[in-house]
Amino acid sequence: MAAKKKSGRKYGKAAGKTVASAMRRKKKGTLRSGKSGKGGAVKSRKQAIAIGLSEARKKGAKVPKKKAS
Repeated sequence: MAAKKKSGRKYGKAAGKTVASAMRRKKKGTLRSGKSGKGGAVKSRKQAIAIGLSEARKKGAKVPKKKAS
C-alpha cells in the first residue's frame, strides 16, 4: 500500500509576498546581496528567490528550514 501524501501548504502566503517583493526589487535593480546590502546587484532569479525566503524566515513567515549543506 502506497503512503498517503501529506497535504498542506509548504510555504505560507506571507512568504510568497516577501519573495514577490524581492523579485520586483531584482527587476528594478535595487535588490542587493550580502548581510548589509553592500554586495553587488542580484542578477540571478534563483538568488532573488533565496533572498526573499531568507527575509520571510526572519519575519517569522511559514517557510521550511534550510537544508544543511
